[in-house]
Amino acid sequence: MTTTTPTKPTVNGRVIALAHYAGRAVLERVLARTGNTFHQSVTLRVVAIADAPIARDTVAAEVTGSLKIEESAVQTTIDELVAAKLVEEDSPDGSGLRLTPGGRELYERVTAETNQISARIYADIPAEDLATAGRVLTLVTERANAELARI
Repeated sequence: MTTTTPTKPTVNGRVIALAHYAGRAVLERVLARTGNTFHQSVTLRVVAIADAPIARDTVAAEVTGSLKIEESAVQTTIDELVAAKLVEEDSPDGSGLRLTPGGRELYERVTAETNQISARIYADIPAEDLATAGRVLTLVTERANAELARI
């Protein structure tokens, strides 16, 4: 009779994807209650963390780089946020963006709720394991971005 010992998962694309999609599903459930989408949330965050009005092109570049989507999709998302009065244009030509009070309230509410959920998800994971995972995932991201630039 042979027994097999369970293998401990190692970091690979599948493990990373499963963690990503599990976390994203949590966020999307929170966002569904607000009527906002994942792309809107990511875009709103870029505007929210800016110290001052931020150029529309800068927002588009950051979101495009983060989500690996077409710039036209990000521009549509920005237009949706402006139409929903969560973001407003700060200059006559529409090149600068800032949060509206409603956008600020939404961002803070979603952030507070997801921070509570994240605290439960990461509870009891040793700090050194989190630091190691952070370093590994940052390196994987850098390498994947370099590969994207090559192909």
